Amino acid sequence: MTTSTTFVIVGGGLAGAKAAEALRDNDFDGHVVLFAAEDHLPYERPPLSKEYLAGKKTLDDFTVDPSAWYRDHHVELQLGTEVSAIDPKAHTVSLPDDTTVAYDKLLLATGSDPRRLPVPGADAAGVHYLRTIDDAAALNSALTEGSSLAIVGAGWIGLEVAAGGRERGVNVTVVEMAEVPLMGALGREVGEVFAKLHRDHGVDLRLGASVQEITTANGWATGLRLGDGSTVDADAVLVAVGAAPNTALAERAGLAMGDGGVLVDPSLRTSDPDIFAVGDIAAAEHPLFGTRIRTEHWANALKQPAVAAATMLGKKAEYAELPYFFTDQYDLGMEYAGYAPKYSRVVFRGDVDGREFVTFWLDDDNRVLAGMNVNVWDVLDDVKAIIRSRTPVDPDRLADPQQALGELTPS
Repeated sequence: MTTSTTFVIVGGGLAGAKAAEALRDNDFDGHVVLFAAEDHLPYERPPLSKEYLAGKKTLDDFTVDPSAWYRDHHVELQLGTEVSAIDPKAHTVSLPDDTTVAYDKLLLATGSDPRRLPVPGADAAGVHYLRTIDDAAALNSALTEGSSLAIVGAGWIGLEVAAGGRERGVNVTVVEMAEVPLMGALGREVGEVFAKLHRDHGVDLRLGASVQEITTANGWATGLRLGDGSTVDADAVLVAVGAAPNTALAERAGLAMGDGGVLVDPSLRTSDPDIFAVGDIAAAEHPLFGTRIRTEHWANALKQPAVAAATMLGKKAEYAELPYFFTDQYDLGMEYAGYAPKYSRVVFRGDVDGREFVTFWLDDDNRVLAGMNVNVWDVLDDVKAIIRSRTPVDPDRLADPQQALGELTPS
């Protein structure tokens, strides 16, 4: 690649920053332009619902690179700039001021936005969503000791904020339509563990409940009215009902779409040979599972850009990492690896009530699809090896803490 070559990155989160890093690490000496919609330097998002709300980290602590890095590595960083359109034939992106920027290769890392709640009162003052540092700062100011917070949604964001709120002396009510928290992510068996965790810490958990309205007074949120007619009084409301991938640019550009995102091959190339996609929007063919996987997890934003950058530079690369995510809630820390949207059985290993255990999700053939370690920190590599082996295991041996996990996979 020559210095006359221009690579454009659209998206100023972790994935965008890591893509710029990867291009320079691969000795690309061409022009790199990174467009970021926010006015902040690219930063990681998981701390927004974890350490930031807990007062353990500031924005500087989870900013990916300081401004000097972009200057020193000759990356043109355009903050506060949203790309409005892509013209694949002309190889240009358009900006709101009607100017265009030409590209040789284009990487889309546009992430996702919180899903809105389609009920009356959803736009009232005091209704919070959590995606940006500005969102987190606003929510942080509302979490004062003795105040009350109503959370709609018992997914990762909702539960992490609930934990942070309780640890700050906030009275927290969580309303969830499913029968257990995290039903879609972990299933009923493990969802029940998280239900007990939060109830043990004083959260008023309303399951199997729908929200009909965010109640208001003088334009300010005062709580929730539920489907059964009951109400929840609150000083503030957090809506945490999932995220919608920002695929509008890709759709308008005519890229192939499916599985909730932009279709990409294992090298993260889209249907256009000069356009690539990573992170939340990428529905990627996975070499191990033989299916497309699109997940909104930090690990993809961290690791996919290196594969995309290599492919953009003409190298052979594919993304074969196992899906991975983690959470910290009260005294529970966990890591999850694998992919188990459908499973036949769950095997627990260890002390579930004491919240020190490992969980496995198995298919009909007793192959391990996914594993989760809770407050057990020396098993993740073995769990990943079992998943990657794609061989049946004996569930009884899997459940036996005296049986070394490393001995359950073929040599």
